[in-house]
Amino acid sequence: MSDENLRLEISRIDDSESLSTTLFESKIQAGFPSPAQGAYGDAIDLNRELISNPAATFCARVIGNSMIDAGINDGDLLIIDKSLTPHNGDIAVCFIDGDFTVKRITIKADGLYLTPANKQFPELYVSPESNFTVWGVVSHIIHHITR
Repeated sequence: MSDENLRLEISRIDDSESLSTTLFESKIQAGFPSPAQGAYGDAIDLNRELISNPAATFCARVIGNSMIDAGINDGDLLIIDKSLTPHNGDIAVCFIDGDFTVKRITIKADGLYLTPANKQFPELYVSPESNFTVWGVVSHIIHHITR
């Protein structure tokens, strides 16, 4: 079953200190540019912005490319919340038959599937005999724009 092109390195989040950065007060246009009006505001705590339940939240670095069409690239950092209930269509870290993988959960009439976001990889049927669990739901993806 193993997606030989995808591996996760899972780490616990250290929330013992706040991780703050300056918030740019003006909204940034993704369409036509607007003049930035002087614009630095208060600091924001990235732990508070990105992590709802610190005790159940982990980070994992992705190695592989089976989820590139979902915006998850090799080297990206996933924030995974184990306290979230997985739903159809969610991207989740799953443990199946001894391997971790990150895939979209797809529920069909004939059962549960783990769906990659790269047409080069097959969809995986989760049979009733599979040793399977949804380990956590991906809540955020952090990736570099340039590498």
